[in-house]
Amino acid sequence: MQKNQINPVTGLDYPDPDVIRVGDTYYMISTTMHFFPGGEILRSYDLCHWEHMSYVYDRLDSTPAQRLSGDQNIYGKGMWAASLRYHEGSFYVCFAANDTGKTYLYQSKEIEGPWRKGYIDGFYHDGSLLFDDDGRVYIASGNTHISVVELKSDLSGPLEGGLNRVIVSDDGNPQLGYEGTHFYKINGRYYLFLIHSLRDRWKRVQACFVSDSLDGEFTGGDVLNDDIGYCGQGVAQGGIVDTPCGQWYAMLFQDRGAVGRIPILIPVTWENNYPVFDVKRTLSGEFTVKSTRPEHRYTPLVQSDDFRCSSSDMQSERKYDSYGLKSCWQFNHEPDLAYVFHDNVLGIWQLENGRVCRDLTQAANTITQRMYFPKCCAEITVDGSRLNDGDYTGMCALQEYYVMAAVTKQDGKFSLVMAGVEDIDGRKGKETIYECIALDSAVVQIRLEVDFMDGKDEAVFFCLSDTKESDRTWKQIGIRKKLRFTLGHFAGCRFGLFSYATKQTGGKAVFRDFIRYDFL
Repeated sequence: MQKNQINPVTGLDYPDPDVIRVGDTYYMISTTMHFFPGGEILRSYDLCHWEHMSYVYDRLDSTPAQRLSGDQNIYGKGMWAASLRYHEGSFYVCFAANDTGKTYLYQSKEIEGPWRKGYIDGFYHDGSLLFDDDGRVYIASGNTHISVVELKSDLSGPLEGGLNRVIVSDDGNPQLGYEGTHFYKINGRYYLFLIHSLRDRWKRVQACFVSDSLDGEFTGGDVLNDDIGYCGQGVAQGGIVDTPCGQWYAMLFQDRGAVGRIPILIPVTWENNYPVFDVKRTLSGEFTVKSTRPEHRYTPLVQSDDFRCSSSDMQSERKYDSYGLKSCWQFNHEPDLAYVFHDNVLGIWQLENGRVCRDLTQAANTITQRMYFPKCCAEITVDGSRLNDGDYTGMCALQEYYVMAAVTKQDGKFSLVMAGVEDIDGRKGKETIYECIALDSAVVQIRLEVDFMDGKDEAVFFCLSDTKESDRTWKQIGIRKKLRFTLGHFAGCRFGLFSYATKQTGGKAVFRDFIRYDFL
């Protein structure tokens, strides 16, 4: 039994969650944006503890922007708000990608995959699938105006002459109109769960509308307007799911500043066939969930990594299904594996700089892990001895207004810089170097500490040089840097390991022993 202290559920950035139950097992998918592999599916037996299950795709359409070609990127775009469904022995994942303007449909007999890629003709923002019990299938989607469209039996597009109507509207909302649709049929009634904002100020609010038929009027309104005691940030957008014993829960998310949007679990009861989100139970300590497999031990969603693994480990796809890396790693964009080398015996992760970049955000093959709320830190050993002049390699707090500590080579000499992008009157400024330290050796240990508690959102770097054994203490480099969640990237801040060139290609960087600490 897990008490309400489980909220926020993962402590990690898993926005726009959709949750289903198949037998005694819960599965959750969330927005993965520009990160690859994408469409991460998690597994749980109690709705509170989660572990990685699979990725839906390694690559999407391999467009120049998805590959960070030239100055192109898909920051703030990519895969949004997927719908996860199980119907007649098959799993379905449906989502729209805002960079391609397409709606994708993946199908698999097994949650581990392989997933078969397809498309639904049209663009369905925050689309949610519904397989009706009469054999028909629908998708509900939209922003401000929420529509329900009947699909062909193969789900390839709208059914000619089928249902196609606007169900509810939120006209004139100056903040955010209805979106984030989750569509269900429960006990013969149709339910639309939606997110929007209060009209007089920005605050996420959950709404629900219900009808006895798809042709009838949908009635309802706001069902959750609460911050569960955190900084005035509302809780909304997500799915509902029942337990084997008939209890209901909603998995929504809450903005927690720079760390991102974190899932929140809320008990749901029913009064007159209408959902009641029981925040009082959530906060009172009476909130418990029964595990269907209490003996199960979960693999952490984020982990340290010595970059070593045996051949038997590699065969376990759920543990190493991120291009051969541990599943907790995702590339910032689609990787170019021709410039990646992984020695899983010696524990070496090597990046070769295959292109010239203007800054960190265009660096190919950056690997990332989510940061943890409320506090976390990570350490990495970086060997920049094979860099070319103008190269940078190290660890960053990856976001639009990023901050990094990097080994660099300039005029044949090595140094360690702490640099970041400043906010200038609400706009992204140029990269600023806050401190530069001369190095006798290109091998350096870097430590990044981050504090997200109560909106502090502060990062600070430390370094440990290999040069003087008698003076091996962590020394702060640069300033304490404020982090920000912005729509430019629309993703929570992450640890990132990177290398890039500013003058010429061919330089190489080696990483060893990524160690992270997460604090409650």
